[in-house]
Amino acid sequence: MENISARTNRRLVEPAVAPSRIAPVPSSWRNGLPVLTGSMATLRELRLADAAALLAMLSTEEVTRFISPAPATLEGFERFIAWSNRERAQGTAMCFAVVPHGMDAPVGIFQIRQIEPDFATAEWGFAIASAFWGTGLFLDAARLVADFAFDVIQIHRLEARAAVLNGRGLGALRKIGAVPEGILRKSLLRNGEYLDQALWTILDDDWRAMRVNTGIKVH
Repeated sequence: MENISARTNRRLVEPAVAPSRIAPVPSSWRNGLPVLTGSMATLRELRLADAAALLAMLSTEEVTRFISPAPATLEGFERFIAWSNRERAQGTAMCFAVVPHGMDAPVGIFQIRQIEPDFATAEWGFAIASAFWGTGLFLDAARLVADFAFDVIQIHRLEARAAVLNGRGLGALRKIGAVPEGILRKSLLRNGEYLDQALWTILDDDWRAMRVNTGIKVH
């Protein structure tokens, strides 16, 4: 169904319809991300021990074809994880590890970063190992992240960018309820070539309306 290499957050680089449940949230997500549990996966804070699994899962040509290159080494992913946790502590971004039920290691990530102060507008991005494309894992995880974004962080507008050539990625965004708003011409540099990207958005009111209409529940 989806090509999850439609990562939208440009920072996956080294610095320089199932019910869902959100576990009790800490006094502030800046102190640590909550655990989000869906029907197929658990989403949690990234850990340094996740670096090896992320390197194996997210560094393949299939996954990185339409996104900014992921770290190419174990040390690079360790730096990325440390950077992500610092950004979360500063309240400017967060990154969830996607761990399928029955597994201990993550097979993907979801990132959210603020564009406007207090997360009035934010951008999200995602990458999932190709072995899990078409399994429904993306949809399960994306709903958890969207619920968290709109209900906990109180985001008003959630933006995503995906390469126009990435048909699977565009289909994944459409399936989660995102709306295309326009084309960002030559906005992604990949392998020496500038690619057009499509801008997709979800608004808080639209998400809550879709959740009511599709019977998605948050406990």
